[in-house]
Parts: sequence; C-alpha cells; structure tokens
Amino acid sequence: MSDKDMMEKEEIFSKVLRAGRRTYFFDVRSTRAEDYYLTITESKKFTNDDGSFYYKKHKIYLYKEDFDGFKEILEEMTNYIIDEKGEEVISERHQKDFKKEYDDEKAPATAASASTSPEKFTDLSFDDI
Repeated sequence: MSDKDMMEKEEIFSKVLRAGRRTYFFDVRSTRAEDYYLTITESKKFTNDDGSFYYKKHKIYLYKEDFDGFKEILEEMTNYIIDEKGEEVISERHQKDFKKEYDDEKAPATAASASTSPEKFTDLSFDDI
C-alpha cells in the first residue's frame, strides 16, 4: 500500500477548533484492523526571538473502549468548572483584546527590584546572626 493510500485510509473524519494561539485537531483514524479511534492534537504556536515561529504539539489517542469513561469524566470536570467559576473567562490572557506589554523575564527593573539588589545588603553583619 502506498503512502498516499495510507494517509487516505488513516484519516477518516476531521474537525478543527481554533482557540487563540492554540489549535485543536480532532481526527478519526483507522487501525490496521480497520477499526476507528480518535486522536486529539493540541498545536500551540510559539515565536522565536528572530520573529520566526514554531509549533509544539501534544496528542491524545482515544480508543472506543475508553469513550464512555472519558466522556463521563470530561463532562463531570467541565460541569464542575462551570458550576464553580461560571462561564465568564477570568484570566486577562484569554481575553480577545489582551496585549502583553512585556515578557516577565524581560520586565524592566523597578524601584522595588532595584532596592533588593545584592549591593543593598552590604550593611548586613554576620555577627547579627
């Protein structure tokens, strides 16, 4: 069987969910025995310092024998979150108009951070300990 035939046989049905810089792919695939299973892939876009970008992917393989348990727990967990916190998104990062001013690692020095620099601890005496 050619690679093209394998690809056509492997992907049976697909859906995509775009969610900000994350994309979720739901793919029904076929096993060698011609049974079906589901793959869920999270693809997250990252940007390098030079402006180029790359993707990190995480994949879950879900087989028919696990559907009921997975569906039950997923529903329980999502209901718990909605019941406890409601449907409103609380995190700023998840707001559509959120713009990050700077990376935490590259944050500009503030007066507070300057006052805790090692040079400011020179008046400490080990006799005090």
